[in-house]
Amino acid sequence: MDSLRRRFEHFLEQRNFATEALGALEARTGVEKRYLAAGAVSVLTLYLLFGYGASLLCNLIGFVYPAYASIKAIESPNKEDDTVWLTYWVVYALFGLVEFFSDLLLSWFPFYYAGKCAFLLFCMSPGPWNGALLLYRRVVRPLFLKHHAAVDSAVSRLSGQVLDAAAGITRDVLRALARGQALVTPAVVTEVPPALEGDPPPSLSPPQKNK
Repeated sequence: MDSLRRRFEHFLEQRNFATEALGALEARTGVEKRYLAAGAVSVLTLYLLFGYGASLLCNLIGFVYPAYASIKAIESPNKEDDTVWLTYWVVYALFGLVEFFSDLLLSWFPFYYAGKCAFLLFCMSPGPWNGALLLYRRVVRPLFLKHHAAVDSAVSRLSGQVLDAAAGITRDVLRALARGQALVTPAVVTEVPPALEGDPPPSLSPPQKNK
C-alpha cells in the first residue's frame, strides 16, 4: 500500500497534462491536488462500474491523452519519449486485436470496463513501471524475435502474389477494353458524292456513231 501511495505522489510531482490540470484546480479551489486526484479517480471508477457509455469513456481515456502525448513527443527533440509512446501504441494495437475476439464475452462482466481502464492507465503510466514497456520487453519482443523471420518471408511471398494477380487483372481489363472498342468502331463505307447543284444530269441516250 505504501508503494502505491509513493508511486501516486511521484506521479503528481511530474509535469504532464493531468498534473497541470490538477495544479490549476488546486490554485482555484485551495484543495490539495492529491485529494482532487483521488476524488477524480473515485468518480471515474464509479462511472465505469455503473454509468452509461462506459465503453466510450474507456476508449477515450486509452486514446485521447496518448495521442496528445505522442504528438508532443514527435515535436520534441528528445527521442526517448518517441520510443515510449511507440511502444504504447504497439501494445494498444495488440490489446485491441485480442479484445476484438473476446469483447462479446468479457463485456458482460460487471468490472470489465473498470479493469480495462486500469490496464490502459497502467500501460501509459510514466516511470520504470510503465506497463507498455514491461509487456513489450517480456511478451512482445521475445515473440517478435522468435517469429519475425517467418513473418517477413510470408509477407514478402504474399505481396509478390498480390502484385502478380493485380498485373494479370490489369492485362485482362485492357484486353477487354481493346476488344470492346474494336466492336463499337463503325466500318468506313465508301459513298459516291452527290451531284453538285447546277450541274447537268448525265445523258441517258446512247452515244452517236461518227459518219
